[in-house]
Formats: sequence, structure tokens, C-alpha cells
Amino acid sequence: MKIALFGSTGRVGSVVLQQALAKHDIKRLVRKNSLEHVKGIQMIGDVLNEEDVMRTVEGTDAVISCLNTDKNDTLSRSMPILLKAMRHHGLKRIITCGTAGILQSRYDSTLYRFQSSESKRRSTVAAEDHLRAFLMLQASEMDWTVVCPTYLPDGVRLGNYRTEKDVLPEGGKSISMFDTGDFIFKQLEDDSYIRSRVGISY
Repeated sequence: MKIALFGSTGRVGSVVLQQALAKHDIKRLVRKNSLEHVKGIQMIGDVLNEEDVMRTVEGTDAVISCLNTDKNDTLSRSMPILLKAMRHHGLKRIITCGTAGILQSRYDSTLYRFQSSESKRRSTVAAEDHLRAFLMLQASEMDWTVVCPTYLPDGVRLGNYRTEKDVLPEGGKSISMFDTGDFIFKQLEDDSYIRSRVGISY
């Protein structure tokens, strides 16, 4: 399988990259030449540039996005471009890394977690950017999965964690970037969470 990977230099994305390189051909879009000499095709460009995204998605079978949010709404601004490139090249499968804030509240299903007392974060800017990207995926025809970790320390790879569709596992407090990245990678061969968000925590 050939994978288009976005956000491969971030914490979770770098874990996905290392896992994926062992089994698949990787095309990844990065902002500048990486000093890492890893296998795979490295495309230099910008996820907000349609031509760069089109070149990255071309000839691949699935998309994984571990892009980080920022104060410039990169997630929600890049999602229409990713979806357009996928349609153009005939792809259906996309797996993204979200945030637990965009899961449903366990105690009030009309609210997202970031809108409820379950969330302890004072700022909702990042969650709102994630939410806009999620709503675009939800409205699309794609076979999407949004993996939604809670508090994400570097931690270690335990290989033992809980997942639940659309909500955070009860009492979940944290999940390492390694276990999150491993779970995202596993979604390439698992259709259990297609067209779903999935909460992940210890």
C-alpha cells in the first residue's frame, strides 16, 4: 500500500511514519528538507497549497493526517484541499488525528466534550479548529476515521489502552504519543471505526 502522510514531523506523526515505513510505501509532505534520511518519498511544500497536496496524494491508496492545530486554522483550511485531492485521485480512505475535545460529552450527547464540564482546557481555539475539520469529513463521502486522544504526553509505548466510538473511555486521563501513533497506523487494516471518531486513553 502507498500512503500519503501529512504531519510526519510532529510527535504523533513521527510515530506513524516509523511504523508505516516498515510495511508501506510513504509519500510525505514536509515544509522543508528534513535532515532525517528515511525511506519513502519526501515532498517539499505546504499543506495549504493545492498543487503540493495534489502531488503528494497522487498515486497513493490512503491518506493519514497528523497535522497539528495552530492559531492560523491550518486544520480546517487544509481539509478542503485534502478532500479535493482525494476526489481528484479517486481515494476514499483517510485517517486523521483529532482531539478528545471533539468527542461527544458522555453526560450530554448534545454537546462536544470541549463545550462541557468534562473538558478542563480554558482555551477552545484548538478544539474549534479540529471540529471544523471533523465536520467537513463527516459531510464528505470519504471512509474517514478521526482518532481522538486525550492528554498526550510523550510517555512510553505500553501497547495496552482503551478505545470507544464517539466518546472518551470513562475516566480516561492520558495516552502516550507512541500508543496513539500505533493505533492510528493500525486503522489502515481495521474497518471497525470507519466514519467514526474514536476516543483513546489508558
